Amino acid sequence: MIAMLELETPDSWIVHGFTFPNYLEALGPEAQTKIFSMSSLDPALKDCSTKVRDFLMNGMSLTEDEAYSLITVGSDFAITQVVDGNWRVHGIIPKSTFDGRSIKSKPEV
Repeated sequence: MIAMLELETPDSWIVHGFTFPNYLEALGPEAQTKIFSMSSLDPALKDCSTKVRDFLMNGMSLTEDEAYSLITVGSDFAITQVVDGNWRVHGIIPKSTFDGRSIKSKPEV
């Protein structure tokens, strides 16, 4: 499965991760109350880094080891949102890391 690329700028690819990808489904009828006590940056960062790894492996044809190496030295992560309780983290992959010959077209959703 190709990770969904959520945002593309002229200089970067950006992927988002969430504490709960679908917290309404995961937490049931009281989700909008539960989310505030159950949300954490740890699972949001894990979700995001997994999606970045998948994008690099499937979209850029890197091996898993290459993807993890690039994530470690060439990607940035930051908090996107905490407003609604379902915390989000985004990972930024600079396009300058790749030459034009190695870039595949944007994966279809």
